[in-house]
Amino acid sequence: MPTLPLGPFAVHRDGTLDTRAPDVRPALRFHWRGRNCEAGFSPRGLQLSTLAARVPSTAERAKDRPRAFATVAEMREALPEGWRLRLLADHSIRIETEAPFADPPTAVSLVASLVRFALEVEPYLDRLALGGTAAVGVAAAGTTASGT
Repeated sequence: MPTLPLGPFAVHRDGTLDTRAPDVRPALRFHWRGRNCEAGFSPRGLQLSTLAARVPSTAERAKDRPRAFATVAEMREALPEGWRLRLLADHSIRIETEAPFADPPTAVSLVASLVRFALEVEPYLDRLALGGTAAVGVAAAGTTASGT
């Protein structure tokens, strides 16, 4: 029976998903508000993340750095239970969480999880932007993308 390709997945007629390349960790990448997002499968469920912002460099916006670092510290405590905010070595800010996933996984449950994550992360993207951080990815280039 033919399947429909969806990124690294093969979607069967009943909507269930299989990986197209079993030796590759399946993940689906998309943009939300110009940020790179990823949904990847793990044994525990679906790992969702976004490269949300970055702390501005001293050369470009030195006066905003203290406020950006304070925002990052405050947000670590404000995120919902099970969510993590990580400050990466290059001063990028990643927001991550895990979500349970249907067994067997379906295309509908995958898309629903992506949409839920995008809507739930929205206020935290706003908070970072107002807190002195800099844009990343497509958002930094001045274009917007609602999804790919």
